[in-house]
Amino acid sequence: MSDKRSYDRAESIEINGKAFHFTPDRKEFIEVLKNKYPNQTVFTKEDLDNVGSVPYWVKHSRYQFKEGAGIFNLSPIFNGGGDTTNYSGAPARVIPITEEVGTPAPVPAGTMIPAAVPQNMPVAAATQNINDLSVKILPEKMSNYVPFGHFKDVKKIIKSKIFFPVFVTGLSGNGKTLMVEQVCAALKRELFRVNITIETDEDDLMGGHTLINGNIMFREGPVIKAMRKGAVLLLDEVDLGSNKLMCLQSVLEGKGYLIKKTGEWVKPATGFTICATANTKGQGSDDGKFIGTQIMNEAMLERFAITMAQEYPPVKTEQRILFKEMELTGAVDEEFCKKLVDWADIIRKTYYEGAIDDVITTRRLVHIVNAFRMFDNKLKSIEMCISRFDEETRASILDLYSKIDAGVDLNELKGENPLDENGGSEYNEEDV
Repeated sequence: MSDKRSYDRAESIEINGKAFHFTPDRKEFIEVLKNKYPNQTVFTKEDLDNVGSVPYWVKHSRYQFKEGAGIFNLSPIFNGGGDTTNYSGAPARVIPITEEVGTPAPVPAGTMIPAAVPQNMPVAAATQNINDLSVKILPEKMSNYVPFGHFKDVKKIIKSKIFFPVFVTGLSGNGKTLMVEQVCAALKRELFRVNITIETDEDDLMGGHTLINGNIMFREGPVIKAMRKGAVLLLDEVDLGSNKLMCLQSVLEGKGYLIKKTGEWVKPATGFTICATANTKGQGSDDGKFIGTQIMNEAMLERFAITMAQEYPPVKTEQRILFKEMELTGAVDEEFCKKLVDWADIIRKTYYEGAIDDVITTRRLVHIVNAFRMFDNKLKSIEMCISRFDEETRASILDLYSKIDAGVDLNELKGENPLDENGGSEYNEEDV
């Protein structure tokens, strides 16, 4: 693996009077960018996010790449330094924003328009483009979904079409997000899911100026679109956000939102409501289990009408979840499912008592079941799915499973080695 900090100083150029060094990580990012957007030198934040998170050196004022809200001109990198120019050598020009959203400004003669994304570029999930208001953003209904917990309560709220913000909290992997998605799927209600991070800001939520066909125009964000369509807005992992989420205050009150960049006041359509999910109750993580969670502003938390504490499903329900997951392949090992659930239940009780630092989630049990489908080996499936835990925890919970299931032998795992005693491969030619 190359050292991200090392580089050849001979590969440095001057940009706006500052030395720009082509370190390995920068070269890698630039190469991916060139391959994805050939002949393009001006990029939106969305463009850059499509190849990875926007690097710090792109946003830094040192090189003056930023030309507006969410607009970055990287032509100096592609042209070998100097002033901000495009491939042809003519100065790049940003088209002024029009007063009417969505209407391109007239382009003066001789203006160099930054290259648009080629029409033949692949677009992920193009069938559900949120920028097309005629497209319904409906979550897919899972045939094997087993409702539990607050499913009925959430369903009543969303079915009522009354604005009633809900805060759903609970440990990781207990089906909070999936519950909201499946409620909307069952009711055929549109759902706009936004995954919150520490970097999520007003532009990400409400919208901002972006480059469209060579013109800078305002593009509405998921919150505004959900309000216009009377859809359900899901703020996933909301406790990872910063104080920039305070832009949602008026939205959480059901009153609407003033788009400051256009001057339009948007009122929510009937049916619009908000669900937020989080691993904490907005007070941070004292035990350090959920790194990055923030102490949320009390004024924001107060705007959620109710808080639902989601627990892991009861034993019988969790067994049904695993049965149905196995049924997808037509092969169900009921006994294995029961033992897995009993095992997870004991670990969770031990975790709540503070005697162990990790817990087996419902999501992880599903991972184990799916691994078992492929490998047809109980211990191997379990071991592979819990390998993220530290060695001591992994060993103790593996030992616990061996006590629950007398049919397994931990020595089977100790003997697994891809190389024979002579250093050769144990695989046969037909395996390749």
